Amino acid sequence: MTVAIIRFGGSNCDRDAEAALEHLGIDAEIVWHEDGLPDDTTGIVLPGGFSYGDYLRAGAMAAHSPIMAEVREAAADGVPVLGICNGAQIGCESGLTEGAFTTNESARFQCESVYLRVERDDTPWTAAYEEGDVIEVPIAHAEGRYEVDDDRLEELEADDRILFRYCDADGEVREGVNPNGSKHNVAGVLGERETVAVLMPHPERVTLPDVGGTDGQGVLTGFERAVDSA
Repeated sequence: MTVAIIRFGGSNCDRDAEAALEHLGIDAEIVWHEDGLPDDTTGIVLPGGFSYGDYLRAGAMAAHSPIMAEVREAAADGVPVLGICNGAQIGCESGLTEGAFTTNESARFQCESVYLRVERDDTPWTAAYEEGDVIEVPIAHAEGRYEVDDDRLEELEADDRILFRYCDADGEVREGVNPNGSKHNVAGVLGERETVAVLMPHPERVTLPDVGGTDGQGVLTGFERAVDSA
């Protein structure tokens, strides 16, 4: 398979994603957004960074790039799409997933390691874990607070579309371990198809054994599982 990592003006985690995927034996190619998706694309990463300087709203301008129409079409056809940090913001802004990511409750940029509880283990992105597992993954964002109206959040939870929640080292989900004020400690959600996911933490930064750990490997190997199950 070939995963297209879309580079927008201001993306800065595209090479991190490429290195992490290649380490896992997954072919990856960085694609400039103006060039469109390659014909052989079988997976898509919307990487982290500060696309267009986060002007207007984080991810809002990149969401209107013509390539995102191709991404939405590919996602509807079952091509796995993963949005990470700024890519999660782009994913929400472009309608790939519900809700929005907005300014942290602290009103500060936060860069730290956090614990995530795996809410489901039957999606491509979480099948490497067990439900209830706790993984440690870094965050680096100023606009990572997940917001969605209460009724829609109830629907997302009823439909089991919450992938990860912020928790403590023992897996307890509580207010004091929520780094940005996200509703119900939500750190990652699914789109209408389980092959589409966005999350604010950076699994690619905990994939290379010599650089930060390996807790995020299971998320990225979701590309292979999504293709195999298609």
